[in-house]
Amino acid sequence: MELVKQTNANRSFRHVIIERIASHVALWAFLIIIAGITLFPVVMTIFGSFKSNAELTAGATILPSEWHWDNYSTAWKQASFARYTWNSLFMSAAATVGTVLVASMAAYVVDRRQFWGKRLFVFIQAATMFISIGAVVLRPQFELMVDLNLNTSLWGVILILISAHASTFFILIGFFKGIPRDLDEAAMIDGSSFLSIYWRIILPLLRPGIAVTALFAFRHAWNEYILPLVFTMTQPELQPLTVGLVNLRYGTSAATQTNLMMAGACLSILPILVVYLFANKSFMQVTGGAIKG
Repeated sequence: MELVKQTNANRSFRHVIIERIASHVALWAFLIIIAGITLFPVVMTIFGSFKSNAELTAGATILPSEWHWDNYSTAWKQASFARYTWNSLFMSAAATVGTVLVASMAAYVVDRRQFWGKRLFVFIQAATMFISIGAVVLRPQFELMVDLNLNTSLWGVILILISAHASTFFILIGFFKGIPRDLDEAAMIDGSSFLSIYWRIILPLLRPGIAVTALFAFRHAWNEYILPLVFTMTQPELQPLTVGLVNLRYGTSAATQTNLMMAGACLSILPILVVYLFANKSFMQVTGGAIKG
């Protein structure tokens, strides 16, 4: 009888082990497939940037038969990458700083104060996230910037990007709720003003949230295409990288230069990767905390 029980126990133990192994294999297979689908276009772009235009158009192989490293130098010179990179960095950095400041101040007031119309304000912020009307607002936005005499500079684009801060606003509200209100009360007793508490106490404690939201805001501004295209049609010297890359499409022979466009796309990815490396620690802390919760 004991032998039968032991045999059944061994079988059940083996069954559990097999189930665990099968579940882990299925999970890793799923993750590998998703990672492959996500990374495949990036890998193809990197390999395509080293091919000749004829080889890339033929599409016979994944790896280039001959590595054309000069595609990058050609793309840099032909598309005036130095100027476009500066325009993109200026636009993205200004939009990021403005978005973080405006959204953090709004989130601080909403979280710490009671005022008339608070629920309506939060509702409007949420509505701007879930109701997307896309290009319909381009004309009113452009006309508004014309009235403000900002249509001839990147500041018009920057202000519009800052106004789209709803997602940053809601992310920061979550961080504000994790900061004890006792700190505000203690600072008020010591004579600090509402603005002083925000600037000297709250913002330093909000660094992880600021890093994450700044990363998202910078990425959004860096990848923006339609707005800069509309505002810089008559001023090519103000175009950012996303718009300037189009200049690589056709060469002197009027043939499409897809290989140079891919090389330019790879160059344009580098700044956002650098920003991510700086914000990576805070980003991983936030996502790790979300998974634990």
